[in-house]
Amino acid sequence: MPLANEDIEQIRRLIREEVEARIPAGMVRYDLELRERMVRVEEELKHQRELMEQGFHLMEKRFEQVDKRFEQVEKRFEQIDRRFEQVEKRFEQIDLRFERLTERFDRFMKWSFATTLTVGGLVVAAIKYLT
Repeated sequence: MPLANEDIEQIRRLIREEVEARIPAGMVRYDLELRERMVRVEEELKHQRELMEQGFHLMEKRFEQVDKRFEQVEKRFEQIDRRFEQVEKRFEQIDLRFERLTERFDRFMKWSFATTLTVGGLVVAAIKYLT
């Protein structure tokens, strides 16, 4: 047999009265203090979470700045690499010029030696012929 609404309300009232009778007056006050403390702790945790989110946001901005700085440094290194390539080409040109100059100097030395020997030989022959 189902209970009537009046019976349910009476059961609730009796349970409430029994619970209130068993809980001392100090416990109600202590319970309220605990609830207040829990609310303060929850508010502080919320504040801490906001601070952490703000800190994470600031760190993210800082990392973006560092990334931009690395990109700038990388561009400078690329420019330096291009300059080194240009300098290397210039050294290759200078090296080629030195090789050509060395070849010309070698040719000059051979001609000078040959000319000196020929003139020396002619002088010796002329002296022998005249004596």
